[in-house]
Amino acid sequence: MSLTEDIDRDIKAAMLAREQDKLTALRAVKAALLLARTEKGSGHELQADDEARILQKLIKQRQESADIYVQQNRGDLAEKEKFEANVIAAYLPEQLSEEEISAKVQEIITKTGANGMKDMGKVMGMASRELAGKADNKIVAAVVKQLLS
Repeated sequence: MSLTEDIDRDIKAAMLAREQDKLTALRAVKAALLLARTEKGSGHELQADDEARILQKLIKQRQESADIYVQQNRGDLAEKEKFEANVIAAYLPEQLSEEEISAKVQEIITKTGANGMKDMGKVMGMASRELAGKADNKIVAAVVKQLLS
């Protein structure tokens, strides 16, 4: 079953259960996916890595908003944003552990022949393509930096 079908099914379930916060998050996901699909051209289906990238972007937006709300002493709104981020995160593929990321990055470093910080861009380019949707780029960048230094 595709992600769009899962989202549609869960939107209907949230409507029936009257879960307004969950419904808001799911509608945001559906809108973002629809926008991305129409942006690329009519009738074009999104690839799984494109969908994962969109979901990660939505989660990051919610987390940044929650951080701002916490700084402004608005715990109620921060909780709502965190809840929405958790709802969206449920649709992401399982994230790799730091050890798995480290192993993949080491493999990429070997493949590219990188041997210092000057090659970080080359390694990050390959790593972000191979680990798209499976790992947060901040974690990947930290691992690359650690292994290259």
